[in-house]
Amino acid sequence: MGILNSIFDHFEKAEFSISPNKKLKTLSRDFQKAFGLSLVFYKGNIIAEDTLTLAALNNKSSATIFTKSTEELKIRASMKVGNVEELFLKTFGVTVQIKNTDSTKLIDNKITLGDAVRNSN
Repeated sequence: MGILNSIFDHFEKAEFSISPNKKLKTLSRDFQKAFGLSLVFYKGNIIAEDTLTLAALNNKSSATIFTKSTEELKIRASMKVGNVEELFLKTFGVTVQIKNTDSTKLIDNKITLGDAVRNSN
């Protein structure tokens, strides 16, 4: 079943795009619709206000950010959770955590988004 799930994940919800001008609450809602998982944004060690845009959160971050990315980030169900979280940090300079649907439990960084959804049921 693992190989079939991997192939399915390449086509299911083919790409989810993240653009820096969207509000965090919109990105989180759209991510949950696409993958059935929660996307939580952080400003330092605190959960960020969901009324900020991704670009505004980047500007308020305490970390030194060398990129002011305007590019869109594309995410697939076949990507590992840890890789997705790392892409957010490298592309936009923000920390995110991917959690289960009701945001009560962190998802293992070593599994794919598709596997995370299948294992959370």
